[in-house]
Amino acid sequence: MTITVTGASGHLGHRVIKALLKLTIDDNIRAGVHNPEKLAAFQKLGVQAVQLDYFNNASMDLAFNGTDVLVYIPSKTYNVLKRVAELESVLTAAKKAAVSQIIFVSFFADQETNPFTMSPFYGYAPRRLAGFGIPYAVVKNSLFADPLVPYLPELIERQALIYPVGDQKLAFITQADSAEAIAQLAVNPELRGHGETYLLSQEETFDMPTLGALMTDITGHPIGYQPVSTKAFADIYRSEGDGDELSSMYLAGEIGLMAATSKDFQKLTGHAPETMATFLKRSYQPEN
Repeated sequence: MTITVTGASGHLGHRVIKALLKLTIDDNIRAGVHNPEKLAAFQKLGVQAVQLDYFNNASMDLAFNGTDVLVYIPSKTYNVLKRVAELESVLTAAKKAAVSQIIFVSFFADQETNPFTMSPFYGYAPRRLAGFGIPYAVVKNSLFADPLVPYLPELIERQALIYPVGDQKLAFITQADSAEAIAQLAVNPELRGHGETYLLSQEETFDMPTLGALMTDITGHPIGYQPVSTKAFADIYRSEGDGDELSSMYLAGEIGLMAATSKDFQKLTGHAPETMATFLKRSYQPEN
């Protein structure tokens, strides 16, 4: 069996490859890597490594050839039309290569009323898969907890979280847990191939005062909650290239659309996900 993982050099994709190495032999794993300079790192792991450009048909023909399970991790672009075109390109190549099954790695902000910039894509993709003719399953991640760790120094300086979500709660999952669940899905055929949808989340959700209190306990610095407006949030982070998009995502949180949880992680892996407290304690390194 050949499992091909796209976006393998990204944070999640790399973790999926490492999780697969714990579950199956390296010959069964193929890493699709956009940057050819990163191929050698995967070859050192013993897995097949191929260059994969979502808009280069020849590269996808090579990457998908002989693939039994395609784990499609979309690119990070916030351009909805480009992301839809990417999906169509992947599906066309997958059908040409006679890929047996697809695992689509999605996000839980896919509701019809969700104002998040990328919500239209996440709503479109499963509907497109449903009628495309290749057996599939969908994995919907909640918010990744991982970015909270490098954000902590800024929060310590601000002494507060500023997410514009009001009194609403947010649901999280770590990238390592997401990768483990995706890998288990890829190697266990009884869990996929019939349009299944899995939502990956921790068991506990957090309103911002509670999350700030947890961060205070772990860092030893006071971190409260002083929400800014969605416009102010966008202005603060626009220079980093995604202020407007992140603001639209937290607007979805403010109207209660980012708090969904499930037991699907445990169903896929056989154990509970890592808690936020354990993750932050394990990951936080105080600055000297």
